[in-house]
Amino acid sequence: MPLSICVYCSSSSAVDGVYRDATRELGRLISARGHTLVYGGGTPGLMGDLARAVKAGGGRVLGVIPRRLAEFGLGYAEADHLLVTETMGERKALMIEHANAYVALPGGFGTLEEILEVITLKQLEYLRGPIVLLNTGGFYEPLLAHFERLYEERFARPEYRALYHVAAEPADALDHIEGYRETALPKKWI
Repeated sequence: MPLSICVYCSSSSAVDGVYRDATRELGRLISARGHTLVYGGGTPGLMGDLARAVKAGGGRVLGVIPRRLAEFGLGYAEADHLLVTETMGERKALMIEHANAYVALPGGFGTLEEILEVITLKQLEYLRGPIVLLNTGGFYEPLLAHFERLYEERFARPEYRALYHVAAEPADALDHIEGYRETALPKKWI
C-alpha cells in the first residue's frame, strides 16, 4: 500500500557526504516502492537532495514551505504540490497531517524539534503511524543515550522505546514503515 512519508532533514549543504548518500538512497527507495514524499519544500542541503532523488525515480513530492522561505527562492519548483504557509507552525501541522509515517534523517535544531514533536504526539495518541530515526553514521547515538536517561530516571516509561524505530540504513527504515504494526502502549502518566 503506498504511503505518504514525512521526512525531516537538514537544509545544510555543508554536511559530510555520508549523510547526502543516505539521503539520496532514501529518496530513491521512496520512489521505487511507490510512496509519496512529504517534506519541508526546500531545495538546499539534504532537503533538496531528497526531493530530487524522489523525482528522479518518478516519485511524487509534496513540499510544505513557509512564505518567508519561499520568497527567498528556496522552494522546490519541481514538487508535484508545493504548499505555502504563513508560519512554521502551520508548515509542521500540514506536514504531519499529510503523512502517515515519519522519518528523521540527520539534521539540526529544526529536525530535532520536528521529530520530537511527532514522538510526543504519538505518545499522547494524536498520531498512530511509524516513526523512524535514520541513524546514519551513528548520528543519533547521543540523543538515544539521552532517551535512555529519561527511562532510567523515570521521566518516561521504558515501554516508550516502541514509539520509534532506529534504522542504520534507508532500506531498514522503509522495511520498518511498510511492515509496521501498532503496539499498545501504557498511558503517559506514571
